Amino acid sequence: MKTNEVLENIKSRRSIRAYTARQVSKDDLLTILEAGAYAPNGMHLETWHFTAIRDAQKLEELNMHIKGAFAKSEDRHLQERGNSQTYCCYYHAPALVIVSNDPTQWWAAMDCACAIENMFLTAHSLGIGSCWINQLGTTCDDPEVRAYITSLGVPENHKVYGCVALGYADPAYPVKEKNLKTGTYHIV
Repeated sequence: MKTNEVLENIKSRRSIRAYTARQVSKDDLLTILEAGAYAPNGMHLETWHFTAIRDAQKLEELNMHIKGAFAKSEDRHLQERGNSQTYCCYYHAPALVIVSNDPTQWWAAMDCACAIENMFLTAHSLGIGSCWINQLGTTCDDPEVRAYITSLGVPENHKVYGCVALGYADPAYPVKEKNLKTGTYHIV
């Protein structure tokens, strides 16, 4: 099969779930955010919003609010996470991008997914690890979580469709190899 720099970047990117404390530079973060903004989006309306957090205390507070919402859940697994002293939904990454959109646009989730993938690939090309974080998407309507993310700059009328954890991979934790599932695609 053919290959090039873009294809090799796509093939070598993996989700990182263990990070060093080294912060992502503002310049690299701006590059990653710009890449997200260049993603395809419905009718080119760009109804999304990206809220980037590099402040460790704000990230810890966000995690506590998410855990609070989990603790109130009917789901036993989420309750366990909510009551855990060690649970961290963003894997202690030094930076997190909240990707939100106007939920009245039927393509909002798809737009956000495209933007997140652009951010992942750009981060990887810069030597920065990333991981999709879902927990805020399931808790953003909890009153305490909503108030907190609004205070961070997430528009009040937006739903969170995903978050991007960003940081440098901790070398003590090996990254899994990717094995393609047989039969994933065929040509007619």
